[in-house]
Amino acid sequence: MAISFSKTIETLLKNKKYSSLRDVLSSMNEADIAELFSDVKEESLPLLFRLLPKDLAADTFALMDSDEQELLIRGFSDNEIKEVFDELYVDDAVDIVEEMPANVVKRILQNTDSQTRSMINEILKYPEDSAGSLMTTDYISLRPKMTVQDAIKRIRRKIHEAETIYTCYVTDDNRKLLGYLSVRMLLLAQPDDKICDIMDETVICVHTLDDKENVAKDMNKYDFVAMPVVDDEGRLVGIVTFDDAIDVMQEEATEDIERMAAISPTEDSYFKTSDIKHAKNRIFWLLVLMLSAAITGGILTKYEDATSAIPALAAFIPMLMSTGGNCGSQSSTLIISGMSTDEIKLKDYLKVAFMEFRVSLILSIVLAVLNGIRIWITEGDFLIALVVSLSIICIVIISQFIGCSLPMLAKKIKLDPAVMAAPLITTIVDAAAILIYFNIATRFFNI
Repeated sequence: MAISFSKTIETLLKNKKYSSLRDVLSSMNEADIAELFSDVKEESLPLLFRLLPKDLAADTFALMDSDEQELLIRGFSDNEIKEVFDELYVDDAVDIVEEMPANVVKRILQNTDSQTRSMINEILKYPEDSAGSLMTTDYISLRPKMTVQDAIKRIRRKIHEAETIYTCYVTDDNRKLLGYLSVRMLLLAQPDDKICDIMDETVICVHTLDDKENVAKDMNKYDFVAMPVVDDEGRLVGIVTFDDAIDVMQEEATEDIERMAAISPTEDSYFKTSDIKHAKNRIFWLLVLMLSAAITGGILTKYEDATSAIPALAAFIPMLMSTGGNCGSQSSTLIISGMSTDEIKLKDYLKVAFMEFRVSLILSIVLAVLNGIRIWITEGDFLIALVVSLSIICIVIISQFIGCSLPMLAKKIKLDPAVMAAPLITTIVDAAAILIYFNIATRFFNI
C-alpha cells in the first residue's frame, strides 16, 4: 500500500497534478503520510505539506521526523507556523520544541498565542522523565453540580480542543480532582442527573514528578486510556494519554535491549547516530568485558599444568563455559523481564532464588547425564565423563544463581537491572566455570 502511494505521489509530482495530489493525500491516514514524507526528496516536502488540509497537516506534522519538522519550520512563514501549532495538542507541541535548535524554538514561541506559549513553557519546566513532561493540558473537565445535559453540551464545545473525550474529569472550583466518568456513563444517564451522583469517586492519579515509566505501567495495570496528573495540592494539571504511554514503553524496552547488549542507550535512531557516537556507546562495556575476560585467561594459565598432564581436559572447556553462560543468560533475561513488568520485586528474592535452584537441578542433571554418557562412549574414559558431569551440575546451579541474583542486586543499589545482562553475566560465569571444572578435575586426578 505504502509503495503504491509513493509511486502515485512521484508520478503526480512529476506531472504537476497538484489537485490530484491533494485528493490522494487527503484520502490517506496521517501516520501513512508522515511515513511517505520521510521518503520524498527534501525539495518536494514543503510543497506536499502545503497541499494537506489544515487539520490533517497538523496531525501529520506531529508524527514526522524531527529533521523533517525542522526543515518545514525553517521554510514556513510566520503565519504558517501559527496555523500548524494552533492545531497541535500541547504535548505534541512540547515534543517538537524539545527537539528543535534554540533559534527555531524562539521562532515557534514568537508565533504561538500567549496561552499556548504559557502551557508549553509550563510543561518544559518538569524533569525529562517525569509525568509532567509527558502530560497534555488538553482535557475535558466537568463540575460536580452540572447536569448530564450540561456536561454533554460542554464536551461538544470543547471537543476540538481535547486530546481525548472518552474520559472526563470532575474538579471543583480550585481544580481539585474529585472523580471521573466516561462518555458511556454520560450516555446511559438521564439528562437531569447530576454529575456528582454518577461519577466514579475512586480517584487514581499520578503526581507531576512521578517517573513516566511508572505512569505507563499504572495505565497498563488499570487499563486506562488516560491517566490524570495532579500537583502537590491535588489539583488536576493534565493527563497522560495512552499513545504517549505506548511511546514510553517502547523507549524503555529499546533502552533495556541496548543495555542488555552492553551498549549505552542513545535517544537518536540508528541512522541518525554518528559513527563516533556508536563507537562511544559501545566502547566502555567492550573494555570492561575484555578486561574481565583477561581474568578468565589468568585462571586458565594457573591450571596449565593440569591440562598438560591430561590434555583431554582442555577439550571440554569451551562446552562448559558456553553451558554456564547460556544458563546464566536465560536466568537473567527472565528476571529482568519479570522486574520490568513488576511481576518480580526485591522482596521476592528468596522465592526467585529457590525456584531457580529447583530449575537448575533439573537442567543440570539432564545435561550431566546426557553429556556423561556421550563422553564415556566417545572417549572411553569413565573418570573424565564423571568429572565433566559433576562440573556441569555445579556450573549450571552456580550460573543460574548468578543470573537471578545480579539483576536484583542492581535494582537494590539503584542501577538498571538490564546492566546485569548476558555479556557481563557470561564473563563472570566463564571464570566461575573454569574454577569449578579444574578444582573438581585436580581432586579426581590428583594433579
